[in-house]
Amino acid sequence: MARRPLRERMLTVPEVKKMLDLIGEEKLDQFQRRTFDYASKFSKMDEAKVETLLKTLVEQYGLEEEEAIQIINCMPQSLEELRVFLGGGRKIIEASRLQGILNLLDEYRK
Repeated sequence: MARRPLRERMLTVPEVKKMLDLIGEEKLDQFQRRTFDYASKFSKMDEAKVETLLKTLVEQYGLEEEEAIQIINCMPQSLEELRVFLGGGRKIIEASRLQGILNLLDEYRK
């Protein structure tokens, strides 16, 4: 039987919470339980909507997937906070686009 190669993918905090929740809290080992506690405390949006937000940030706003994931994990609330995730100032992005991203995040924020 041929084995499929493993694929590595970055996850958002809400996705991690959802995956561990599917396993069931009683079946989690110590490390998984700590991770679940962290994800429960720091997840800033509903995990059911993560995929839609991620897709919108990448396709509509032209962000790299890694940038979009970090933005979703932290859910910045100001232009200054948002700029931190966008190449450390190496990218020039119009303020109107940045404001559009913040408005979109506000729609998804818990």
